[in-house]
Amino acid sequence: MEQSIGKKIAYYRKAKGMTQDSLAESLGLTPQAISKWENDQTCPDITLLSPLAKLFGTTVDELLSHKPVQEVRLVPEAERKSIDDLFLRIIIDSHEGDKVRVNLPIALIKLSIEMGMKLPEINGNNSLKDIDFTQIIAFVEKGVMGKLVEIESKDGDMVYILVE
Repeated sequence: MEQSIGKKIAYYRKAKGMTQDSLAESLGLTPQAISKWENDQTCPDITLLSPLAKLFGTTVDELLSHKPVQEVRLVPEAERKSIDDLFLRIIIDSHEGDKVRVNLPIALIKLSIEMGMKLPEINGNNSLKDIDFTQIIAFVEKGVMGKLVEIESKDGDMVYILVE
């Protein structure tokens, strides 16, 4: 299924935990401009494609391609960042409207696991309790990046775990 540049911008913005307001501010634009892009009413100016790609950690080719965003990817060993430079992003959108964003350095999670600590319950949400963070770290060490976990609870809570 083909994907528009607007849908890709929305995907990458959300994956970075940014609002339309914060993306607009970082580009010197209005939130309405971002909204029009994401709703496929207009497209970004060509001079903004490179800054957008850099901000999102992707390429201009990926933004312009009609191929869907590759949510999980295997980074070749020569192109991998040090695990100390990577972050685990946990995004929780509850059915009650709560939005929780947690950004943790992978090195901190790895150290916590080695010390026998478990990730605590976040905002009363038990969706993380069955996630094997040791396995996630093992995937990251092998070069797996992107959206690794997506959970929708029976209550309608959405939980995403991404590695960037």
